[in-house]
Amino acid sequence: MNKSKLKQRARNLRKNSTDAERHLWYYLRANRLGFKFKRQAPIGTYIVDFLCFERRLIIELDGGQHMDSQIYDIKRTDWLRAHGFRVFRFWNNEVFQQTESVLEIITSALLFSTTSPPQSQKE
Repeated sequence: MNKSKLKQRARNLRKNSTDAERHLWYYLRANRLGFKFKRQAPIGTYIVDFLCFERRLIIELDGGQHMDSQIYDIKRTDWLRAHGFRVFRFWNNEVFQQTESVLEIITSALLFSTTSPPQSQKE
C-alpha cells in the first residue's frame, strides 16, 4: 500500500473508531498524560491504534479476533519491535472495565522508557 493510500486508510479508521478507541483516546489526547499521542498512525506499511513517537510507545486495542488477524498482529508486532518500538496490547473490555489500571500501565511505560535504537538486521 502506498503512503497516500495508507494515510487515507488511517483517516478513515479515525473517523470510524471503536468505542474502546474513543474511550482511551479521551485520556491520551491533548497531552493529558504529559506526552503527545497520535491515533491511527501510519508506521512503515502498518497503522497502529495509538503512538507516542517521542517514547516509541505503541498502544494496540484488541477485540474478538480470528486466527488470521492474530497471525498478522504477531508479524506486525515483530516488525515494530525490530524498529525500536515498544508495543502494549489491551483488550477492549480492559479499557472499559479497568481504565485506571490501563492508564497506570501506559503512564509507567511513558515514564520509565527503555527505548533504544533499532537493532541492526546485520550480525
